[in-house]
Amino acid sequence: MAETTTTKSRLFNTVKRYYPKYYSKDDVKTFVRAGQLTPEEYKEITGEEYAE
Repeated sequence: MAETTTTKSRLFNTVKRYYPKYYSKDDVKTFVRAGQLTPEEYKEITGEEYAE
């Protein structure tokens, strides 16, 4: 069975590293709106579903 790999957005590791100390949930939402993170990545970082 082939292993499935998912590619994360370029900023995913940086945002995850600095959330919540330097980035707020609103900051992370801004990255999603700008197309730099996906809604799924938002959930992985914040633990909450993305909602605008």
